[in-house]
Amino acid sequence: MFRLWGKLFYNNHMLADSTIVNDDPNMTRTKKVFAAIDTLCHDFDLSQPIWLESNIQEFKRHSRTRFRQDNFMEQIDFDYFEIQIIEED
Repeated sequence: MFRLWGKLFYNNHMLADSTIVNDDPNMTRTKKVFAAIDTLCHDFDLSQPIWLESNIQEFKRHSRTRFRQDNFMEQIDFDYFEIQIIEED
């Protein structure tokens, strides 16, 4: 089972969170991550964040990353959007 937890934070308070579960054995880890981000962005009414090199490296090391204002094309009304893999096969 693959589970990714997405959270929105403002002033060190969690505004919203959601967990996405994916049991498709035919999908790669990368496809599962991007599918989960698509779902979270739809649920939170966000545009897709831009992956910067720092996000990629952090995600590779810790299976989590934070998307801040510089990762979005439009103005955001929160401090950061955090994703974290909490379970994978």
